[in-house]
Formats: sequence, C-alpha cells, structure tokens
Amino acid sequence: MFSLILMFVVLVGGIPASSALAQDRQQQLDNLFSQLQAADDSNWQALENEIWELWSRSGSDAMDFLLQRGQNALENGDLERAIAHLSALTDHAPGFAEGWNARATAFYLSGELGLSLNDIAQTLSFEPRHFGALTGLGLILEELGNETRALEAYRHALAIHPHSDDIKGAVARLEQKRAKDI
Repeated sequence: MFSLILMFVVLVGGIPASSALAQDRQQQLDNLFSQLQAADDSNWQALENEIWELWSRSGSDAMDFLLQRGQNALENGDLERAIAHLSALTDHAPGFAEGWNARATAFYLSGELGLSLNDIAQTLSFEPRHFGALTGLGLILEELGNETRALEAYRHALAIHPHSDDIKGAVARLEQKRAKDI
C-alpha cells in the first residue's frame, strides 16, 4: 500500500517519475564519465560498456525494442529495415539520443552523409559527451576532406574518452598527416 501511495505522490505531486528516472540516469552517466577519465587499462572497457548500456535504455520497453530491432537489422546489413525501425524510434522518442545515433550510423552506412550528420547533431544536442557520435562526426568530416574539423571532433571525443584506441588512432593518424603536410 505504501508503495502505491508513494507512486501516486511522485506521479501527481512535485517531480514526475520519468523526471526522477532521468535525473538518476544522468547521475549514473556523470559518475561513469568521471570514472572513465580516471580509469586505467584494467577497467576502462567495463566503464565504456556501462555507458553504452545506459545510453541504450530509453525508459520505455517499446522504444528499447525498436532500438534493438534497428541494431539487429544493422548487424545483418539490412540498412533499409534498420532505417525504418530507427526512424520510428526517433519519431516516437525524439529526445532519446541513442535512437538518433543508431540512425546516424545506418544513414552513414547507406552513404547518406548529410542525413547522418543531421542525426549526429541531434544526438549531440541530447548527449554532448557521446563519444561515438563525435567519432562518427570526425569520420564523416574526414571523408568529406575536412581534416581540420575532423581532427577537432576526434580530439573532443578523446577528451571525453581518453582510452579508446580507435579515437587515439584517428587523432594520431590525422596529426601525423598534418605534420607531413607542413
């Protein structure tokens, strides 16, 4: 009975339950990002995995299912189906950053760089620390020949996630190329 009353108080009075959950999720992410900054070689991968896990939870089983369906289609190379599922997700949960990020990946793999860039911008508007989206941004900018801005995006991602070998490699590759061009 007490839990029913508590749920009613939370839903009707003051802070909505979804807002409290969002605040808890944000605190968890803040803690994980702080730990990631201080991590060593033994635990950074587990922290990264926890961040991805939190990013993949929308707070709605139905939206999480759409994300999973889109990701499965991506893994199977069915880009059209992936885009369809992920577009439904972004339509129904426009504030869910990972829906935009996943669709950005699908658009990128489909060769739709402009649409991918738009979805990356949406992702970063909701989660500015999304090192995956920043890395994708760097990749696209590099592909478009804008290596200076690509390097900025990679460096920003590296500042957030200093342990990623992929990001470190991209920064090193572009810095080395830049040094040769001088």
